[in-house]
Amino acid sequence: MINASYLQGLDWGILIGYFVILLAIGIWASTQRKKGSSLFLAENSLRWYHIGFSMWGTNVGPSMLIASASAGFTTGIVSGNFAWYAFIFICMLAFVFAPRYLGSKVSTLPEFMGLRFGQSTRNILAWYTMITVLISWLALTLFAGGVLIRQVFDIPMWESALILLAISAFFTMLGGLKAVAYTNVYQMLLLIFVSAVIVIAGLNKLGGIDELIARTPADYWVLFRPNSDVDFPWLPIILGYPISGIWFWCTDQSMVQPVLAAKNLREGQLGTNFTGWLKILDVPLYILPGIICFALYPTLANPDEAYMTMVKNLFPVGMVGLVLAVLTAALVSTIGSALNALSTVFTMDIYVKKFNPQASNKEIIRMGQIVTVVGAIISVIICVAIDSIKGLNLFNVFQSVLSFIAPPMAAVFVMGVFWKRTTKRAANFTLTIGTLISIGTGIMYLWAWPAGIAKPHFMLLSFYLWVLLVMCMLLISHFDKSPMEEGTELFDKVERQKVGGLVAGLWIALIVVMVGLYIFFN
Repeated sequence: MINASYLQGLDWGILIGYFVILLAIGIWASTQRKKGSSLFLAENSLRWYHIGFSMWGTNVGPSMLIASASAGFTTGIVSGNFAWYAFIFICMLAFVFAPRYLGSKVSTLPEFMGLRFGQSTRNILAWYTMITVLISWLALTLFAGGVLIRQVFDIPMWESALILLAISAFFTMLGGLKAVAYTNVYQMLLLIFVSAVIVIAGLNKLGGIDELIARTPADYWVLFRPNSDVDFPWLPIILGYPISGIWFWCTDQSMVQPVLAAKNLREGQLGTNFTGWLKILDVPLYILPGIICFALYPTLANPDEAYMTMVKNLFPVGMVGLVLAVLTAALVSTIGSALNALSTVFTMDIYVKKFNPQASNKEIIRMGQIVTVVGAIISVIICVAIDSIKGLNLFNVFQSVLSFIAPPMAAVFVMGVFWKRTTKRAANFTLTIGTLISIGTGIMYLWAWPAGIAKPHFMLLSFYLWVLLVMCMLLISHFDKSPMEEGTELFDKVERQKVGGLVAGLWIALIVVMVGLYIFFN
């Protein structure tokens, strides 16, 4: 593994230069924000490329870079389903959810559900969203980045986390979503460049793609494995991933916020389309380095070191500093988006709605900045607590944790958007009791599954939970005789804009390419 003593003067120069450029872009972006305007939705000014890079940048963290290479080393491209299968749900965001979000002119997704079901639902969702952001986006991302920085610079976890948070919070507090979006464009371009160089250098050392295929097992190149496969059976992927996909791409505040800030629906649909194209790159940029590492260094003891092994053995002086800059870029991107989402939800859904309805824009901005600082401190505490756990590989259980968080949110949003008869009582039951059932099942699955009972794949169990919750919502709504909420008016608050030729053409092209990729790799 790379450490600070391995870095040369040129590496340090590039690393420092990266931070200088990043800070300059953040300061410039903050000057573009209109005086007195909101930090949260960038004055609804984001263009398609800001949206695409921001969504992809939020999705890309150091855990993805390192864990994807590790998965490629051990199993090939099958884990690419988590990237490529997502295009269906990104498309749902573009044509099902985004028109409703933009039509209702909301700042947050709890606010949207509040319009649909009432204030009680909005309150539950606001706290649910903040807890999810703090744990799944901030604390775990900080832990992943802290491990990396601690290994390179040999400093404690809390110092590593504070360094990362200081940079991310700077953009979020100074320029809000606009600064985060502008820096994401710069960072993701850098990420594409460096990851592409790793792949090209690795293939060059191997002697080409044919040699790579010859040195790897045949099943490394298929997306759907037999249902008997322990880690990646095809049926749980087909049935279970959509539950996480809907939650993650269509209802998670951190992911959807750039779309809420779109200049108009057309830009939102083009931006989500761009995200879909960028997701194709996940396999060649993140998973393929791990496969190449397997071909070059098959005796590597720890697959988690595949990415950095490639860097250390293939890159010259200077490029190592650039890779560390890229990993830091991925961290700053994810943490910045998460801090902005946390700040937005608390300020708009709790502070303004419940405590200070007459708050001036200046007060709203100040509260958003305070929440950013408080959220950062709490996430450091959680991060250090995670670091104190011994003997638990958090990266291996991350996908399963998300699978047990997703069913309640996915059920409420799908039923709330597609069925007018869904009642507030059904939604609140699912967000409270349903969440306890889902999380309780997850805890039992990970730590206390009964002996003698066959253990289904976690994604299949996620699908079963979602079906159960949808059935409960159907029954509760059917027998609920209370008056319907006025929120059914939300069905008329849809941004109705004719889908232009460019939007339709690009989405059709993406669908054709994705279907082609699935056919080719099976």
